[in-house]
Amino acid sequence: MNEERRRELGQFLRDRRAGLLRAEHGLPPIGRSRIMGLRREEVAAFAAVSVTWYTWLEQGRDINASRQVLDSIGRVLRLSPAEQSYVLALGGHGAVPAPGAVAVESVPAHLQALLDAVDFPAFAVSPDWGIAGWNSAYQALYSHIAEVSPAERNLLWLVFTDPVLRQMLPDWDITSRNFVAEFRAESGSRLGSASHTALVAKLQAASVEFASIWAEHVVLNFSSRRRVFVHPLVGELTFEQQRLVPADVPDLHFVMYVPTAGTPTKERLAQIAAGGA
Repeated sequence: MNEERRRELGQFLRDRRAGLLRAEHGLPPIGRSRIMGLRREEVAAFAAVSVTWYTWLEQGRDINASRQVLDSIGRVLRLSPAEQSYVLALGGHGAVPAPGAVAVESVPAHLQALLDAVDFPAFAVSPDWGIAGWNSAYQALYSHIAEVSPAERNLLWLVFTDPVLRQMLPDWDITSRNFVAEFRAESGSRLGSASHTALVAKLQAASVEFASIWAEHVVLNFSSRRRVFVHPLVGELTFEQQRLVPADVPDLHFVMYVPTAGTPTKERLAQIAAGGA
């Protein structure tokens, strides 16, 4: 476990410990009114580990934490499946990242052909959420993607820094938070790498909103959900957001916006492709 992952693990455990209701663990309030938050010694007792060891874990000391112990701590802290997976990844028990991540500019030809074969917006993201490829329907939806330099063609970067995209998202506040939580959930095993550290630092410097959301340490697994865009030519477009992982290139994820049935989205996409006529 590198230093940044140890530090993140400690901070994450402290935040979750502070958010627990004492009564749900059969514990009385502290003093007259403090009903939130477990003490370190209480978590240690419930998890059957020593107080000293658990304190070192939260302090980011260089100690080894087995999967069994982290699972036990996760149960005490009532972690969600996404949060538990994140803790395990930080502790070195998640999937090991591939030594050579797919470059932002690169999508294998056979996968680009798959993107081009669908008639709804679709794009591919690499492990750092760089947008590695897209189809013509996605470019029709978000034409600015073709103008962005490869260095800035990152989904998180665009969500927080591109006013064009922000104006298209009526639920930007919710969408941006979901993206940050999902990115964090996927980045546990890469935390501390030069590319991940540089991206987060760049985003924190560029966006006060990102810095604030990142500091909340929220973790969510990806889930299919409704997405709404307001296009300047045709107005509201409604999609179901889906994600697929190619079996032969698992570092790439396909994000697909499937037009919602019963809405005029498909026809409006065709109108955009025809030049807004």
